[in-house]
Amino acid sequence: MRYDLSIIVPLYHEEDNVQLLHAAICAAVRPLGLKTEIVFVDDGSRDRTFERALELPRTDPALRLIRFRRNAGQTAAMVAGIDHARGEVLVTMDGDLQNDPADIPLFLEKIKEGHDLVVGWRHDRQDHWSRVLPSKVANWLIGKVTGVPIKDNGCSLKAYRADLIKNIPLYNEMHRFIPAMASLAAPKIAQIKVRHHPRRFGKSKYGFSRIYKVFVDLLTIRTILTFSRRPAYWLGIVAIAGGLATAGCLAMALSLLVNEPDHKSIVFTSLTVLLGSLSIFSLFLALLSHLIYGTATRRFRPFLLMSVRGPETAAAAAVHVSGKP
Repeated sequence: MRYDLSIIVPLYHEEDNVQLLHAAICAAVRPLGLKTEIVFVDDGSRDRTFERALELPRTDPALRLIRFRRNAGQTAAMVAGIDHARGEVLVTMDGDLQNDPADIPLFLEKIKEGHDLVVGWRHDRQDHWSRVLPSKVANWLIGKVTGVPIKDNGCSLKAYRADLIKNIPLYNEMHRFIPAMASLAAPKIAQIKVRHHPRRFGKSKYGFSRIYKVFVDLLTIRTILTFSRRPAYWLGIVAIAGGLATAGCLAMALSLLVNEPDHKSIVFTSLTVLLGSLSIFSLFLALLSHLIYGTATRRFRPFLLMSVRGPETAAAAAVHVSGKP
């Protein structure tokens, strides 16, 4: 069964929020008249979150529940929800009642305008400065490194076309890098201001310990984006440089062996073997990366195609980020 809209909510220790959140989501989407499903993903909660959620399907047959055996993290929970969602448009949000479901219609309007990904911006964030300040620094850094200037990468309230988000590989803490990862498919991205409420129940799961994970993932994203268009280019340069160095060391080693064999010839012979191995390894790695990239990008190719009407021509659109609310 296909739905017009799927709302995906990862939950972790949100026993006091889950029923209130469900009621708020229903109140927000009911007037839209869309065929909607709600996907709650319990990320291995050890409290009564899942038990509270089990009471809901009796009154809402469109609610689906997914439960992890152990805590796997927000990204893994979000991916599980995305994989099981059956809607044409997917909306993700936090389960702590800080995101406001009443903002969902604003996201759907942007999707109807032709955007493929709509990102929420908590312009008036209701969190302690110890969370807000690192977040602002991280958003600035992510924008500079990835080239996708999103004001609030950490906001979970986002809307996506299903055929885009289902083809984006996500792991670790990469849910906050979805716009950057999606840029490989050249989507139209918009940002809108959303409301943000203080946490009423439970405790925040975020802290300074996540800074390291975000930093490592940022390096990974940068590497992916750098190698995405010409995956064999940089490795090819390394292979060529290694080959030239190998030839030079080999010539020097042969010269020393003929004229004055000593310990220097052994050193240059060892360097020849080492640099030659590096060159061959880099060459094969470049070929392998090219094959892997060619296979992986097949998932994005259907999304890259744009319709052509009449005499007009169309090319893959560049990433468009709208900073206007």
